[in-house]
Amino acid sequence: MNHMEEVKKLRAIVEPHYNCAQSLLVPFADVTGITKEKAMELGFLFGGGMHHGSVCGTLTAAYMILGMAGCSKEDAAALLRTFKEKHGDEMCRNLLAASAKAGLVKKQHCDGLVFEVCEYLDDFFTARE
Repeated sequence: MNHMEEVKKLRAIVEPHYNCAQSLLVPFADVTGITKEKAMELGFLFGGGMHHGSVCGTLTAAYMILGMAGCSKEDAAALLRTFKEKHGDEMCRNLLAASAKAGLVKKQHCDGLVFEVCEYLDDFFTARE
């Protein structure tokens, strides 16, 4: 199963709920060198912008993945720049407000961000091979 297939599978599970950070950290455990169980624990408090609308959990998880894979600050900055160019912000509360204004339900919005960042990471790591 590739990363995107696993991400989509996890996002479809209702119980236990995989938040946005966990939904990336668990599939990318093969890249980071941690177990899926540890990835699940690591991401637990990072969903919903650390549960208070701060930085989007998908970005937080992606930064952790990039860091554990030995990537540079420039690699992380490129991801953030790409994300902000597309979405205008990196803060969960602002992203959710904009998506609600556009008529998207939270799950649809968050799934889209998780899938997008998963694809970005897959492309990034493929290009490095």
